[in-house]
Amino acid sequence: MKIPELLLPAGTLKHLDYAFYYGADAVYAGQPRYSLRARNNDFDESTILHGIQKAHQAGKQFFLASNVIPHNSKVCTYLDDLAPLVEIDKDARPDALIMADPGLIMLVREKWPDIPVHLSVQANTVNYAAVQFWQKIGITRVILSRELGLDEIAEIRQQCPDIELEVFVHGALCIAYSGRCLLSGYFNHRDPNQGTCTNACRWEYQLRPAAQTISGDIKPLVPGQAFDPFDEIEHPPLFEDTKIMRHPLADQAWLLEEKERPGELMPIFEDDNGTYIMNSRDLRALEHVGRLMQIGVDSLKVEGRTKSHYYVARTAQVYRRAIDDIAAGKELDPRLFADLNNLANRGYTDGFYQRHHSHEYQNYLDNHSRSKQQQFVAEVIEYDADRQMALLDVKNKFCRGDELEVILPKKNLSYRLEQIYNEEGTAIEVAPGSGHKVWAPVPCAVNEMTLIARNNE
Repeated sequence: MKIPELLLPAGTLKHLDYAFYYGADAVYAGQPRYSLRARNNDFDESTILHGIQKAHQAGKQFFLASNVIPHNSKVCTYLDDLAPLVEIDKDARPDALIMADPGLIMLVREKWPDIPVHLSVQANTVNYAAVQFWQKIGITRVILSRELGLDEIAEIRQQCPDIELEVFVHGALCIAYSGRCLLSGYFNHRDPNQGTCTNACRWEYQLRPAAQTISGDIKPLVPGQAFDPFDEIEHPPLFEDTKIMRHPLADQAWLLEEKERPGELMPIFEDDNGTYIMNSRDLRALEHVGRLMQIGVDSLKVEGRTKSHYYVARTAQVYRRAIDDIAAGKELDPRLFADLNNLANRGYTDGFYQRHHSHEYQNYLDNHSRSKQQQFVAEVIEYDADRQMALLDVKNKFCRGDELEVILPKKNLSYRLEQIYNEEGTAIEVAPGSGHKVWAPVPCAVNEMTLIARNNE
């Protein structure tokens, strides 16, 4: 069984530190102009070089995301802007470039043929012939499309045994095929394929019934007009020659209205290919880690360069434990699902990995714990071993009597908080929230990379 690399996102150097401390083998980050994270991206030239140095000192890897789908204005500046990061000693440059555009790949392969190139998920690689094509032109790793099932990945591995394969196992999903969404460009003139997506799919929308004319035009219902979902004249049922019952609402036309854009009505309906729904659930493929390891996938990737360092730490911790337990011949610990469920999420799905679910004995889709919810409340600044007390930088309010959990790379510890002191040593009842520092007892030795969460019963 292959032990895969665990690859985490790094939106800042702080994220990088937490990713490595909690179990990541590698991180990825990118220049704002040439990666798909132009917003909330701290990685300029000097920061990237510092990040690479920190990674290599820790025996880890740093991959530079350079996966923009560029217009001409970016093509003409690309090599000059990339040169300071790659025309240096091999130990100081990125371990690989993550790229999607064939033109940029061609330019890099011609100018710097010795630097490894990983093909981005944006290239939509869904079959073994495409993997073989990219391998022939020098790509060393292919990040497979999120739209692939486990059996398809296994077939690609069998047909392409000597190239690295990477897959996503956790993070946000896009409503568009492989992230090629037009909503952000339509609403805000911010192209998601240039790294400026505004996540329009996650805005607040109202769903309104619409009238559909015989010609197929869709228009709002006239005030007072009756809405009959069983109208067989304008909405004839499909599958008439089969025993499949089609829900009558599936043939009804609907209109979406975004909260901040009243009056802008967009049609939404179901056709022969299925239903198109806004705001996908988040990907969580924890239950498939064992199968992916058996298949021989080289890298398991977590999405989320704009997420918090708490998210990076917790996802790294959970997937590290899963990989290590499975490698040791142990069963997947069901408590890991509850740990991920405690993170802010839009509901979880395992994406396209498994087309038909039959979890008769194990309900992965609904998670394992609905009662235990957590909130990130503090990070450790200083530890006093003599008093077994930690100075905490408060992120969210917590109180004396709360059940807290110390987040450590290998094992978390829960305890009841009996005391809180302000910086002057005065006992207080409440740590008010962000911007405050307090002293509090902790049940074990901690350091400045330790995180504290509150368990909400």
